[in-house]
Amino acid sequence: MSRDGRIPADFAELEPVPVNGNGQPIFFEPPGLRVTVDKVVYYKDARTTSDRAHCFVYFISIHNHTEQAVTIKGRKWVVTNERGKITAVEGEGVVGETPTIRPGESFSYNSYHLVDTETAVAEGSYLGVDAQGQFVLTRIPRFEMKVPLENRAGSGN
Repeated sequence: MSRDGRIPADFAELEPVPVNGNGQPIFFEPPGLRVTVDKVVYYKDARTTSDRAHCFVYFISIHNHTEQAVTIKGRKWVVTNERGKITAVEGEGVVGETPTIRPGESFSYNSYHLVDTETAVAEGSYLGVDAQGQFVLTRIPRFEMKVPLENRAGSGN
């Protein structure tokens, strides 16, 4: 979905788009399409701003164990800091791509989140379309981002 909550332009070309009573697109969650968070690393040397001083690099794989190719068209992240402040991040594609993942294949990449507290959690979903034109969704499992003790404020380092 785009930042304004509308479906990306690529989806609009796939008429008809099934919608619910609120006009939101209906997505199918195929059991064979799944996401793994392979690693999360605190990047202490990242150039950050004071309002989001902590950088966490995450490594993710999207696995397609369905019988159809799936193209990832968008993503939505929900990041919650240690004070409970929620930041939603939405956009088209994933790391500038709209990967098509064939049955039995995976797509792996890494990216990062900048956060303003020493701990936070992230979760979300990828939105896509399968070879039959069905809108699909797969959830990004919740993971924790935590500044290591030796890098925390007041640790003497």
